Amino acid sequence: MDQSMLSPTIGTPFDQAMMQRCLQLACQGMGKTSPNPLVGAVVVQNGKIVGEGYHPSFGEPHAEVFALREAGEKAQGATLYVNLEPCNHYGRTPPCSEAVIQAGIAKVIMGMADPNKTASGGKERLEEAGISVVVGVEEKACLELNAGFIQRVLYQRPYGIFKYAMTLDGKIATTIGHSAWVTDIPARKRVYQERAQCDAVIVGGNTIRQDNPYLTTHQLTSHNPLRIIMTQGLNLSPQARIFQTEEASTLVLTETENLAVKKQLEKQGVEVYQLSPLTPKTVMKYLYERGLAKVLWECGGNLGAKAIKEGAVQQIFAFIAPKIIGGVAAPSPVGDLEFKQMTEALILEETSWEQLGNDYLLKGKIASSFWEKRLN
Repeated sequence: MDQSMLSPTIGTPFDQAMMQRCLQLACQGMGKTSPNPLVGAVVVQNGKIVGEGYHPSFGEPHAEVFALREAGEKAQGATLYVNLEPCNHYGRTPPCSEAVIQAGIAKVIMGMADPNKTASGGKERLEEAGISVVVGVEEKACLELNAGFIQRVLYQRPYGIFKYAMTLDGKIATTIGHSAWVTDIPARKRVYQERAQCDAVIVGGNTIRQDNPYLTTHQLTSHNPLRIIMTQGLNLSPQARIFQTEEASTLVLTETENLAVKKQLEKQGVEVYQLSPLTPKTVMKYLYERGLAKVLWECGGNLGAKAIKEGAVQQIFAFIAPKIIGGVAAPSPVGDLEFKQMTEALILEETSWEQLGNDYLLKGKIASSFWEKRLN
C-alpha cells in the first residue's frame, strides 16, 4: 500500500523546507546536547527568515531563545518553526513556551510532540495564549533525529546501533583474524560521520587486542564520542591507541579489578569503572545514568549478539563490501542468537540502502516487540 495514503503529508512545501532547516540547525549540536534533545528553530516573517537558532549544548539556552533573540521585534506576528515542541517547565532554563508568547509569535509549526511528560504541554500553553499550533511537519525526520532522546525518555536507556562491516559472504575478517580493510575509504568515512552523531562507541577487549583501533572521527568533525571498552579482566596493553586520550576520552568498564593496570591507565587519563555483572544491559543502564542518549556498538560478533539479545540494540548498520573471503572458520558479524528455526530470524524494519563507492550500507531497525521485553 502507498504509504502516503496512510500518512497524509502535513504542511506546505514551504513549511517542510523550513522544518528541514530546523533539522540542519539542530545537527550543529550533535554530540553535545545529551541528555537534552537536538533542536533547531527558525522565525519567519512575510515568507523570509528573520531569526535562527539551535540548542548548542546541555545547560545552554534552547533553540527558540536564540532564534527569537535574532529576530527581535520582527518576531511580532511571525511564525516559529521548531522540530520539537517548546518546553513548558522550569529546568535549567525557563519555559520556551513563555518566551514564544512574550515575543508575540502568531503561529508555531513543530515537527513532533515532546515525549517527556515533565517538559511537555507547550502546545496547550501556546494555544491558551491564542497562538495557532501545527504539529507533525516532517515528523518522521524529526523522530529519527532525536531517536536517542526519545529512547531515554520512554525506556530509560540510550538508543543502540550495532555497526559492522562484512564481505559479501558474511565475513568480518579472514580465518587468521586479519580485517584491514573490509570496506574502502568512502564507507569508512561514513562510519566516522556516524561516530560523530553518537555520545559513545563501545567495543570489547578482543577488538582492542586484535585491531588496535582509534575509534575517533579522524578529525572529520570536532566531536569525538566517548570510547568505551568492555573487558572482564582488564587484560589490555596500556600502549593501545584507544588509551591515547589527548583527542578523545576513554572509559574502561571491567568486572574484575586489576589495580596495577587500573593505576597505569588512570595516569594516562583513562577512566576505569568496575561494573558487575558486566553485560550489555547493565552497561546501557549505567550509560543512561551518565546522561548518554545514543551509543554505537562497534564490537565483534559475540558481544554484538549479546547486545542484541539483551535489548541494547535498536538499529543495525551493515556495511557490505563486494568481496569474498571464504573460510568456514572466518568470523561473522553476529554471534549465536540461539535461534533454531528460520522463522525466528530477526527481520529488520524501515530498511534503506546507500551506495558508498564500491560498498553498500544497509540500515534497518529491529522490531520493538523484540527488544522492549528485554529491557526490564
